[in-house]
Amino acid sequence: MTTGRSVGLVANHASLVYGVHLADTLLRRGVSLKVLFTPEHGFRGLADAGETVVDSVDESTGLPLRSLYGKNKKPSSGDLNNLDLMIFDLQDVGTRFYTYISTLHYVMEACARHGIKLIVLDRPNPNGHYIDGPVLDPSFKSFVGLHPIPVVYGMTIGELARMIQGECWIEQCDKLELQVLKCRNYRRNELVSLSTPPSPNLRDDRAILLYPGLCFFEGTVVSVARGTSFPFHAYGHPKLKGPFSFRPLPMPGAKNPPWNGTLCYGTDLSVHPIESLFTKAQLDLSYLFQAYHELSMGASFFSNPNFFDRLAGTDALRSQVESKATEEAIRESWKDELNAFKIIRSKYLLYPEK
Repeated sequence: MTTGRSVGLVANHASLVYGVHLADTLLRRGVSLKVLFTPEHGFRGLADAGETVVDSVDESTGLPLRSLYGKNKKPSSGDLNNLDLMIFDLQDVGTRFYTYISTLHYVMEACARHGIKLIVLDRPNPNGHYIDGPVLDPSFKSFVGLHPIPVVYGMTIGELARMIQGECWIEQCDKLELQVLKCRNYRRNELVSLSTPPSPNLRDDRAILLYPGLCFFEGTVVSVARGTSFPFHAYGHPKLKGPFSFRPLPMPGAKNPPWNGTLCYGTDLSVHPIESLFTKAQLDLSYLFQAYHELSMGASFFSNPNFFDRLAGTDALRSQVESKATEEAIRESWKDELNAFKIIRSKYLLYPEK
């Protein structure tokens, strides 16, 4: 597959094969690995969300390490010089705003433009068992949402790559030679447990399952417990009520967390069994509603309304929350677009639905 070829690799700390980093495995097998590319959080997974990742040299392999998170989100022509093949191996968590899939988009586009074959090493999606949330309105397109897909899209990253090419969401889509190496024995209706955290603040299976609903708080005044030992296991604010509390403090992966040093009160979600979170199979809006109503701050609840809208992929959700629309009405507003998406999605699936 790679004999005699010059190879680039898009990977991070979770790109492991039997506990060994893929870069090391490829080199030991004689693959001519020339350059490494890293997404948000960096090659070793220690950078904060949103923190600029800079070009450097990987100490373990001595290979040049090019950042795909910062001013350059797409591999440059210079980075791709003399490459014959690109391998992509990132662990996704199945939400539109998780930026690894935006990195995938730009890598696909770069490979198409430069005539480089792309191999995507597929991995199980821990939120791949359901589809929910608003479909992105193209006018809200950003690095936390590039594609007209729902918040939770029910596909592996390999299946999504097939969709991105098949629906021609990248430039020169017809020129890309794409190969997806499938997972063995993956069933999307079975609970997936990740042995390596995919990013600094998604440290375990519970956080990953709660992430789709809690991430909306990132555009509000509410903390999702970044800067604690349990990010995305809880949410809180200094003026919320309840016996549960936490105080965010700087730490690796959260160097300046929201409400840094301030006591926050809120809700501990670690009491919910992982199995019940999995079987719920639905984007949970109840936390957002509860915090909005309890704080009674009106529009100022959304401390960064533009970012909230980019996360949602629309400004409709924020308007619906502010107008106190019912959850039933909000979900009904998604119905037609979700049904249309499911029809498109069916063309690109590699694994059975059940």
